Amino acid sequence: MYAIIIPVYNNEGSIPALLEALEGVAKTLAEKGTTDVKMVFVTDGSPDSSAEELAKRLPDCAFQSELLTHSRNFGSFAAIRTGLGAVNADYYGMIAADLQEPPELLIQFHDILVDTASDVVVGVRSDRDDPAVDKAFSGAFWGLYRHLVMPSIPRGGVDLFGCTRQVRDNLLKMSEANSSLVAQLFWLGYTRTQVPYARNKRQHGKSGWSIRKKLSYMMDSIFAFTDLPLKLITASGLLAMLAAVTYGGYVLYARAIGAITDPGFAATVIAVLFMGGLNAFALGIVGNYAWRTFENSKRRPLSVVSSQCSFPALTPKK
Repeated sequence: MYAIIIPVYNNEGSIPALLEALEGVAKTLAEKGTTDVKMVFVTDGSPDSSAEELAKRLPDCAFQSELLTHSRNFGSFAAIRTGLGAVNADYYGMIAADLQEPPELLIQFHDILVDTASDVVVGVRSDRDDPAVDKAFSGAFWGLYRHLVMPSIPRGGVDLFGCTRQVRDNLLKMSEANSSLVAQLFWLGYTRTQVPYARNKRQHGKSGWSIRKKLSYMMDSIFAFTDLPLKLITASGLLAMLAAVTYGGYVLYARAIGAITDPGFAATVIAVLFMGGLNAFALGIVGNYAWRTFENSKRRPLSVVSSQCSFPALTPKK
């Protein structure tokens, strides 16, 4: 079986076009000899009528499907995990519901996973039909991500992927909270193939991938996959100590030659503020690590499914 995971959030307007595109994917795969295909939709606490729209339309679709609904918004990574865990298949593919990634990539993913030795296949953006500001921000974001978190991540980032059952099983074992599913996928290793594609312009709705969420994603990835912040604390502390020793030596020398007769108020205030700020910064970073460790120790589920429905493929009338 080939299971295709589709996380859904605020995608009510694109659902008709999405289902039509997925029917085309299923038809092409059937023509190639792969008839056992299941579409797994996970609505992630969507505030619109995405879940209701899918429940109404899926019974009339020419592919078998599963519809799962989260009890609230847990995030796209949690939705993908829910979909991966809902179906036992030989191969898995995932795609966003906004159709900014060409659905035809799912066919390429399947062919590569079946016909080659690759365990993972990722879509890599070679171009994107977005405003210049968005392109620049995305380039800077993924550049920092490669430099700070995971050097093996492609330059354009990864928004969709496919994998084998073995990779899926190991990915689901990594159940830590506040992490990055994409970074976990690359951390696992395995043989990977990259498929370039041009990202389409969003036709319906507004993306929920805000700057705040991107920054949160970056922070989660940094704290989950690198000790860089701790190294920065150590380096900052050493520099502060060096500056303090140097300044202390200067003060002692100035006192010895009579250049300073009264301790400087300004220098004292600057030193206190600098060290106080450095300590607060260090405590914040250490606190982030401690909080994430505490969150993982709770062993709470990464998502909660409130409802689940299965729909067989619609049999054409004779």
